[in-house]
Amino acid sequence: MTSEQPKPPKRTTLKAAPQSLHLEQDAAAQVLRHFRSVFNAVRTHFQQVEKKAGIGGAQVWALSAIQSQPGLGVNDLSMAMDVHQTTASNLVKGLLQHEYIKAEKKSTDRRAVQLYILPAGKAVLKKAPGPFSGVLPEALSQLDPKTLKRMEKDLRTLLLLVKTDTKAAKTPLAQI
Repeated sequence: MTSEQPKPPKRTTLKAAPQSLHLEQDAAAQVLRHFRSVFNAVRTHFQQVEKKAGIGGAQVWALSAIQSQPGLGVNDLSMAMDVHQTTASNLVKGLLQHEYIKAEKKSTDRRAVQLYILPAGKAVLKKAPGPFSGVLPEALSQLDPKTLKRMEKDLRTLLLLVKTDTKAAKTPLAQI
C-alpha cells in the first residue's frame, strides 16, 4: 500500500458492535417508554378533568388561577400558566362565554380587565379532579432544583435534535 492510498477502516468484531448497539437501543427504547408513560398520564388526567368538569384542563387551570388571585389580569394569567398571552386571552374568552368568570375594567386603562370567578366557575372547580395545573406541572414542582436543572439541560439537547418549534413551548398540554 502506498502512502497516498487511504487505509481501510478498522473492522470491529461482530460480537462487540451488536452488543453496544443493543445497549444503546435498549436505553433509547426505555426513555421512549418513559415519555409514553408521562404523556399517557397527562392525557388520562385531562380526559378525566374534561369528563368530570365538562371543560378542558387548560380552562380548569385558568379558573383555579383566577379563583386563587381575584382581580388577576390576562397578562398575569398568561404568566401564571406560562402560556402565550394570546392563549390566555382565548381561555378567558371561553370562560366568559360560559359565564364561569366575569371581567371588570377598573383601571384607567380601559383595555385592562380584572378577572373574577363566578359561582358557576366555582361549581366547575368542585367537580374537577386535581391537580388543577395538571399532573406534569405538579410533579415537576415536587422535584429538587438540581434534578430540574439536569432535566432542563438534557431536554434542551433533545429539543435541538428534534428541531422543535419554539412557539409550541407556550401551548398548554391540555390543548395538544
